[in-house]
Amino acid sequence: MHLQQYDYKKKIGLVLLILFLLALVLSACGETGTAPSKKSEEIKKTTESTGTSEDIKVKTITTINGEIEIPVKPQRIVAEEYLGSLIALDIIPVGAPELTIKNYYFKEGLTGVSDTGVYGKPSVENILALNPDLIITANGDNYEMLSKIAPTVVIPYGDLKGVHEELTYFGNLLDKQEEAKTWLLEYDEKIADAKRKVDAVIADDASFTIMEDGGKSTWVYGDNFGRGGQPIYQALGRKPPNGVADEIMEKQWAELSEEMIVGYAGDYIIMTSNNRTVEDFKADPVWGSLPAVKNDRLYVWPEERSWYYDPIAVLAQIDELTTWLTSLKE
Repeated sequence: MHLQQYDYKKKIGLVLLILFLLALVLSACGETGTAPSKKSEEIKKTTESTGTSEDIKVKTITTINGEIEIPVKPQRIVAEEYLGSLIALDIIPVGAPELTIKNYYFKEGLTGVSDTGVYGKPSVENILALNPDLIITANGDNYEMLSKIAPTVVIPYGDLKGVHEELTYFGNLLDKQEEAKTWLLEYDEKIADAKRKVDAVIADDASFTIMEDGGKSTWVYGDNFGRGGQPIYQALGRKPPNGVADEIMEKQWAELSEEMIVGYAGDYIIMTSNNRTVEDFKADPVWGSLPAVKNDRLYVWPEERSWYYDPIAVLAQIDELTTWLTSLKE
Protein backbone atom coordinates (compact mmCIF):
# COMPACT_ATOMS: atom_id res chain seq x y z
CA MET A 1 0.00 0.00 0.00
CA HIS A 2 1.21 3.47 -0.86
CA LEU A 3 1.79 5.94 1.99
CA GLN A 4 -0.59 8.43 0.33
CA GLN A 5 -3.42 5.87 0.25
CA TYR A 6 -2.78 4.99 3.93
CA ASP A 7 -3.01 8.66 4.98
CA TYR A 8 -6.26 9.04 3.05
CA LYS A 9 -7.91 6.05 4.72
CA LYS A 10 -6.67 7.21 8.13
CA LYS A 11 -8.30 10.61 7.65
CA ILE A 12 -11.60 9.03 6.50
CA GLY A 13 -11.64 6.79 9.59
CA LEU A 14 -11.01 9.71 11.90
CA VAL A 15 -13.85 11.72 10.32
CA LEU A 16 -16.25 8.80 10.68
CA LEU A 17 -15.28 8.36 14.35
CA ILE A 18 -15.89 12.05 15.06
CA LEU A 19 -19.29 11.93 13.32
CA PHE A 20 -20.26 8.82 15.33
CA LEU A 21 -19.32 10.44 18.64
CA LEU A 22 -21.13 13.63 17.69
CA ALA A 23 -24.26 11.62 16.89
CA LEU A 24 -24.12 9.99 20.32
CA VAL A 25 -23.83 13.36 22.06
CA LEU A 26 -26.76 14.82 20.12
CA SER A 27 -28.86 11.75 20.81
CA ALA A 28 -28.21 12.02 24.54
CA CYS A 29 -29.09 15.71 24.57
CA GLY A 30 -32.33 15.03 22.72
CA GLU A 31 -33.39 12.37 25.21
CA THR A 32 -32.62 14.63 28.16
CA GLY A 33 -34.78 17.41 26.75
CA THR A 34 -37.83 15.31 25.88
CA ALA A 35 -38.08 12.34 28.25
CA PRO A 36 -36.79 12.42 31.84
CA SER A 37 -35.28 9.20 33.11
CA LYS A 38 -37.29 6.85 35.29
CA LYS A 39 -35.14 7.86 38.26
CA SER A 40 -35.85 11.56 37.75
CA GLU A 41 -39.59 10.83 37.59
CA GLU A 42 -39.38 8.99 40.92
CA ILE A 43 -37.52 11.90 42.53
CA LYS A 44 -40.10 14.40 41.23
CA LYS A 45 -42.99 12.33 42.57
CA THR A 46 -41.34 11.95 45.97
CA THR A 47 -40.59 15.67 46.15
CA GLU A 48 -44.20 16.60 45.43
CA SER A 49 -45.71 14.13 47.87
CA THR A 50 -43.41 15.12 50.73
CA GLY A 51 -44.12 18.79 50.29
CA THR A 52 -40.59 20.00 49.59
CA SER A 53 -41.36 21.60 46.25
CA GLU A 54 -42.79 25.06 45.75
CA ASP A 55 -45.12 23.86 42.96
CA ILE A 56 -46.96 21.28 45.05
CA LYS A 57 -50.04 20.02 43.23
CA VAL A 58 -51.42 17.09 45.22
CA LYS A 59 -51.03 15.13 48.41
CA THR A 60 -51.98 11.57 49.29
CA ILE A 61 -54.48 10.97 52.08
CA THR A 62 -55.99 7.82 53.57
CA THR A 63 -59.78 7.46 53.41
CA ILE A 64 -62.33 4.67 53.79
CA ASN A 65 -61.90 4.16 50.04
CA GLY A 66 -58.14 3.75 50.35
CA GLU A 67 -55.38 6.21 49.52
CA ILE A 68 -56.35 8.99 47.14
CA GLU A 69 -54.66 12.11 45.83
CA ILE A 70 -56.29 15.48 46.45
CA PRO A 71 -55.18 19.06 45.75
CA VAL A 72 -53.09 20.53 48.54
CA LYS A 73 -54.99 23.80 48.27
CA PRO A 74 -58.28 23.03 46.50
CA GLN A 75 -59.97 26.05 44.96
CA ARG A 76 -63.32 24.62 43.81
CA ILE A 77 -64.83 22.41 46.50
CA VAL A 78 -68.24 20.78 46.31
CA ALA A 79 -69.44 20.16 49.87
CA GLU A 80 -72.15 17.53 49.85
CA GLU A 81 -71.70 17.49 53.62
CA TYR A 82 -69.73 19.36 56.34
CA LEU A 83 -70.46 22.78 54.88
CA GLY A 84 -70.39 24.46 58.30
CA SER A 85 -66.86 23.26 59.01
CA LEU A 86 -65.63 24.74 55.75
CA ILE A 87 -67.25 28.08 56.52
CA ALA A 88 -65.67 28.08 59.98
CA LEU A 89 -62.31 27.75 58.20
CA ASP A 90 -63.12 30.67 55.85
CA ILE A 91 -63.71 28.37 52.89
CA ILE A 92 -66.76 28.95 50.71
CA PRO A 93 -67.41 26.02 48.36
CA VAL A 94 -68.65 26.37 44.79
CA GLY A 95 -71.53 23.97 45.39
CA ALA A 96 -73.61 22.24 48.06
CA PRO A 97 -77.06 20.62 48.37
CA GLU A 98 -80.00 22.98 48.63
CA LEU A 99 -80.81 21.75 52.15
CA THR A 100 -77.41 22.76 53.53
CA ILE A 101 -77.27 26.00 51.56
CA LYS A 102 -80.46 26.97 53.41
CA ASN A 103 -78.90 26.19 56.80
CA TYR A 104 -80.61 28.53 59.27
CA TYR A 105 -77.29 29.50 60.85
CA PHE A 106 -75.36 30.71 57.81
CA LYS A 107 -77.66 30.78 54.77
CA GLU A 108 -77.26 34.55 54.37
CA GLY A 109 -73.59 34.18 53.50
CA LEU A 110 -74.07 31.54 50.79
CA THR A 111 -75.85 33.45 48.05
CA GLY A 112 -73.14 32.60 45.51
CA VAL A 113 -73.00 28.85 46.21
CA SER A 114 -74.62 26.67 43.54
CA ASP A 115 -77.20 24.00 44.26
CA THR A 116 -75.88 20.48 43.60
CA GLY A 117 -79.23 18.76 43.97
CA VAL A 118 -81.29 16.96 46.54
CA TYR A 119 -79.49 16.23 49.81
CA GLY A 120 -78.09 12.68 49.57
CA LYS A 121 -78.86 12.47 45.85
CA PRO A 122 -76.42 14.80 44.09
CA SER A 123 -76.97 15.82 40.48
CA VAL A 124 -74.11 14.72 38.23
CA GLU A 125 -74.94 17.46 35.74
CA ASN A 126 -74.95 20.19 38.38
CA ILE A 127 -71.63 19.08 39.86
CA LEU A 128 -69.92 18.62 36.47
CA ALA A 129 -70.90 22.17 35.52
CA LEU A 130 -69.03 23.47 38.58
CA ASN A 131 -65.74 21.85 37.53
CA PRO A 132 -64.75 20.96 41.13
CA ASP A 133 -61.23 19.96 42.14
CA LEU A 134 -62.44 18.28 45.36
CA ILE A 135 -65.71 16.75 46.55
CA ILE A 136 -66.49 16.16 50.23
CA THR A 137 -69.38 13.91 51.24
CA ALA A 138 -70.69 11.70 54.01
CA ASN A 139 -72.53 9.35 51.67
CA GLY A 140 -70.37 6.48 50.46
CA ASP A 141 -73.15 5.25 48.17
CA ASN A 142 -72.31 8.04 45.72
CA TYR A 143 -68.55 7.55 45.76
CA GLU A 144 -68.14 5.77 42.43
CA MET A 145 -70.18 8.38 40.61
CA LEU A 146 -68.60 11.42 42.32
CA SER A 147 -65.00 10.16 42.16
CA LYS A 148 -65.24 10.11 38.35
CA ILE A 149 -65.82 13.87 38.45
CA ALA A 150 -63.13 14.89 40.96
CA PRO A 151 -61.16 13.46 43.92
CA THR A 152 -63.82 12.55 46.49
CA VAL A 153 -63.36 12.26 50.24
CA VAL A 154 -66.01 10.27 52.10
CA ILE A 155 -66.34 10.86 55.86
CA PRO A 156 -69.35 8.85 57.02
CA TYR A 157 -71.90 10.57 59.22
CA GLY A 158 -70.95 10.14 62.87
CA ASP A 159 -67.30 9.26 62.27
CA LEU A 160 -66.20 12.70 63.44
CA LYS A 161 -67.40 12.87 67.02
CA GLY A 162 -67.93 16.47 67.96
CA VAL A 163 -66.84 19.96 67.01
CA HIS A 164 -63.18 19.53 67.97
CA GLU A 165 -62.70 16.33 66.01
CA GLU A 166 -64.53 17.64 62.96
CA LEU A 167 -62.81 20.99 62.68
CA THR A 168 -59.37 19.53 63.39
CA TYR A 169 -59.89 16.95 60.65
CA PHE A 170 -60.81 19.53 58.05
CA GLY A 171 -58.06 21.87 59.18
CA ASN A 172 -55.56 19.12 58.40
CA LEU A 173 -57.30 18.06 55.20
CA LEU A 174 -57.44 21.55 53.71
CA ASP A 175 -54.20 22.99 55.09
CA LYS A 176 -56.08 25.26 57.49
CA GLN A 177 -54.61 24.03 60.76
CA GLU A 178 -54.05 27.47 62.27
CA GLU A 179 -57.55 28.64 61.38
CA ALA A 180 -58.98 25.51 63.04
CA LYS A 181 -56.96 26.09 66.22
CA THR A 182 -58.01 29.74 66.44
CA TRP A 183 -61.69 28.93 65.92
CA LEU A 184 -61.63 26.13 68.51
CA LEU A 185 -59.94 28.32 71.11
CA GLU A 186 -62.74 30.88 70.80
CA TYR A 187 -65.31 28.08 70.82
CA ASP A 188 -63.91 26.61 74.04
CA GLU A 189 -64.05 30.00 75.74
CA LYS A 190 -67.69 30.49 74.74
CA ILE A 191 -68.87 27.05 75.83
CA ALA A 192 -66.98 27.33 79.12
CA ASP A 193 -68.84 30.55 79.80
CA ALA A 194 -72.16 28.96 78.81
CA LYS A 195 -71.50 25.94 81.03
CA ARG A 196 -70.78 28.17 84.03
CA LYS A 197 -74.08 29.97 83.54
CA VAL A 198 -76.09 26.76 83.21
CA ASP A 199 -74.35 25.01 86.11
CA ALA A 200 -75.22 27.97 88.31
CA VAL A 201 -78.97 27.44 87.88
CA ILE A 202 -79.46 23.76 86.94
CA ALA A 203 -78.74 20.93 89.40
CA ASP A 204 -75.75 18.75 88.54
CA ASP A 205 -77.79 15.55 88.63
CA ALA A 206 -80.63 16.83 86.45
CA SER A 207 -81.22 14.56 83.45
CA PHE A 208 -81.80 15.72 79.87
CA THR A 209 -83.49 14.02 76.92
CA ILE A 210 -83.13 14.98 73.25
CA MET A 211 -86.31 14.10 71.35
CA GLU A 212 -88.11 14.60 68.06
CA ASP A 213 -91.86 14.54 67.53
CA GLY A 214 -93.01 12.28 64.73
CA GLY A 215 -96.72 12.29 65.36
CA LYS A 216 -97.46 8.64 66.10
CA SER A 217 -93.83 7.97 67.02
CA THR A 218 -91.19 9.81 68.99
CA TRP A 219 -87.43 9.58 68.45
CA VAL A 220 -84.75 9.99 71.08
CA TYR A 221 -81.13 10.92 70.26
CA GLY A 222 -77.61 10.77 71.64
CA ASP A 223 -74.74 13.25 71.64
CA ASN A 224 -73.76 13.12 67.96
CA PHE A 225 -76.96 13.11 65.95
CA GLY A 226 -78.09 16.74 65.83
CA ARG A 227 -81.36 17.92 67.45
CA GLY A 228 -79.40 19.58 70.26
CA GLY A 229 -77.41 16.55 71.40
CA GLN A 230 -74.04 18.19 70.80
CA PRO A 231 -74.84 21.36 72.79
CA ILE A 232 -76.53 19.58 75.71
CA TYR A 233 -74.42 16.45 76.12
CA GLN A 234 -71.04 17.42 74.70
CA ALA A 235 -70.71 21.15 75.34
CA LEU A 236 -72.74 21.57 78.51
CA GLY A 237 -71.82 18.13 79.88
CA ARG A 238 -75.36 17.05 80.72
CA LYS A 239 -76.56 13.41 80.86
CA PRO A 240 -79.59 11.37 79.76
CA PRO A 241 -81.68 9.51 82.38
CA ASN A 242 -79.59 6.80 84.07
CA GLY A 243 -81.65 3.84 82.94
CA VAL A 244 -81.32 4.62 79.23
CA ALA A 245 -78.10 6.65 79.05
CA ASP A 246 -75.85 3.83 77.82
CA GLU A 247 -78.32 2.74 75.16
CA ILE A 248 -78.83 6.26 73.85
CA MET A 249 -75.14 7.07 73.67
CA GLU A 250 -74.24 3.79 72.01
CA LYS A 251 -77.02 3.59 69.42
CA GLN A 252 -77.37 7.40 69.07
CA TRP A 253 -81.06 7.11 68.23
CA ALA A 254 -84.15 5.03 69.02
CA GLU A 255 -87.78 5.10 67.99
CA LEU A 256 -90.20 5.15 70.92
CA SER A 257 -93.79 4.05 71.15
CA GLU A 258 -96.18 6.10 73.27
CA GLU A 259 -95.77 3.63 76.14
CA MET A 260 -91.99 4.00 76.13
CA ILE A 261 -91.88 7.81 76.40
CA VAL A 262 -92.08 7.98 80.18
CA GLY A 263 -89.04 5.71 80.55
CA TYR A 264 -86.87 7.95 78.38
CA ALA A 265 -88.10 11.37 79.51
CA GLY A 266 -85.58 13.31 81.58
CA ASP A 267 -86.01 16.22 83.94
CA TYR A 268 -85.54 18.50 80.93
CA ILE A 269 -86.62 17.73 77.36
CA ILE A 270 -85.32 19.37 74.20
CA MET A 271 -87.96 18.58 71.57
CA THR A 272 -87.83 19.04 67.81
CA SER A 273 -91.29 19.58 66.36
CA ASN A 274 -92.58 21.51 63.38
CA ASN A 275 -96.24 21.16 64.26
CA ARG A 276 -96.69 21.14 68.03
CA THR A 277 -96.06 23.82 70.66
CA VAL A 278 -95.34 23.56 74.37
CA GLU A 279 -99.05 24.16 75.01
CA ASP A 280 -99.94 21.29 72.66
CA PHE A 281 -97.72 18.92 74.61
CA LYS A 282 -99.19 20.11 77.91
CA ALA A 283 -102.69 19.34 76.64
CA ASP A 284 -101.71 15.81 75.57
CA PRO A 285 -102.61 13.15 78.19
CA VAL A 286 -99.28 11.32 77.89
CA TRP A 287 -96.93 14.29 77.52
CA GLY A 288 -98.85 16.44 79.97
CA SER A 289 -98.23 13.87 82.71
CA LEU A 290 -94.43 14.12 82.46
CA PRO A 291 -92.65 16.21 85.14
CA ALA A 292 -90.56 18.02 82.50
CA VAL A 293 -93.72 19.19 80.72
CA LYS A 294 -95.72 20.01 83.85
CA ASN A 295 -92.81 22.03 85.28
CA ASP A 296 -92.15 24.03 82.09
CA ARG A 297 -88.87 22.27 81.39
CA LEU A 298 -89.77 21.40 77.82
CA TYR A 299 -88.09 23.32 74.99
CA VAL A 300 -89.64 23.05 71.51
CA TRP A 301 -87.87 24.17 68.38
CA PRO A 302 -88.29 23.43 64.63
CA GLU A 303 -86.07 21.12 62.61
CA GLU A 304 -84.56 24.03 60.69
CA ARG A 305 -82.81 25.06 63.91
CA SER A 306 -82.21 21.66 65.52
CA TRP A 307 -81.14 19.31 62.75
CA TYR A 308 -77.75 20.90 61.99
CA TYR A 309 -74.71 19.70 63.91
CA ASP A 310 -71.83 21.61 62.27
CA PRO A 311 -69.55 23.79 64.44
CA ILE A 312 -71.31 27.05 63.57
CA ALA A 313 -74.76 25.62 64.24
CA VAL A 314 -73.68 23.97 67.50
CA LEU A 315 -72.24 27.22 68.81
CA ALA A 316 -75.46 29.09 68.02
CA GLN A 317 -77.55 26.30 69.54
CA ILE A 318 -75.51 26.44 72.74
CA ASP A 319 -76.28 30.14 73.01
CA GLU A 320 -80.00 29.58 72.37
CA LEU A 321 -80.35 26.72 74.86
CA THR A 322 -78.27 28.50 77.48
CA THR A 323 -80.59 31.50 77.25
CA TRP A 324 -83.59 29.23 77.81
CA LEU A 325 -82.05 27.22 80.67
CA THR A 326 -80.83 30.26 82.55
CA SER A 327 -84.29 31.83 82.31
CA LEU A 328 -85.93 28.95 84.20
CA LYS A 329 -86.73 29.09 87.88
CA GLU A 330 -85.87 26.11 90.01
